[in-house]
Amino acid sequence: MMGKACIVEVRDLTKKFGRLTALDKLDFDIFDKEIFGLLGPNGAGKSTFIAVLTTLCKPTAGDILVKGLSVTRQAAKIKKSIGFVPQDIALYPMLSGLDNLKFWAGIYGLTGGERKKRINEVLEIVRLEDRAKDRVETYSGGMKRRLNIAVSLLHQPELLIMDEPTVGVDIQSRKYILDAVKDIRDKGSTVVFTSHYIDEMESLCDRIAIINKGKISSIGTVEELLHNYDKNNLEEILLGLFDEGKTEIFH
Repeated sequence: MMGKACIVEVRDLTKKFGRLTALDKLDFDIFDKEIFGLLGPNGAGKSTFIAVLTTLCKPTAGDILVKGLSVTRQAAKIKKSIGFVPQDIALYPMLSGLDNLKFWAGIYGLTGGERKKRINEVLEIVRLEDRAKDRVETYSGGMKRRLNIAVSLLHQPELLIMDEPTVGVDIQSRKYILDAVKDIRDKGSTVVFTSHYIDEMESLCDRIAIINKGKISSIGTVEELLHNYDKNNLEEILLGLFDEGKTEIFH
């Protein structure tokens, strides 16, 4: 896309586990201030890509550059500019939401007025201001996920990676989370977003990469994908790309 600055450059990225090729020579860019979706069936390579992008796993070959920094050679520097919302909840249930945020703010090196300011800002983004002083063990599953997102935003990451952030949440929390993702993008961050919910991808993402068997099948805006495949929606595209047995996980 002409005129768009790159924040992530994926170059010939390959990851093998023994004989299994989880990622097969991926090559694409993620642009600044966009919501970039990864869509594909279980086992397609999404989780492996996320693990490499977040520096939790080293590639077998190739590289990812985040603002020019290599995940293979400069992982420590990259970690300072990214936020990660994993599928698993990483909170202390006996502490209040506020105390969880204070703890993680300390880990990120935030103190004094800056710490208080950022905690208030992230609570507002995820709409938990009125429950901040309650213990996390009293939260619903959706509220815990929203607090998990708040934690990842404390250090104002330029790149936020969200792995299935709405799985298993109630309708209200799902709406709050999706609204928060848009707000995060509008405030200047880039978001990499994975989901099995096609409606989320269609309404949320600026561009989507469809990944299957470790390869990118196609990439573009929803409109571009629908035009290219002459289909009415993403589900129809997926039904054409994947074996029928692999598409039944989509909702």
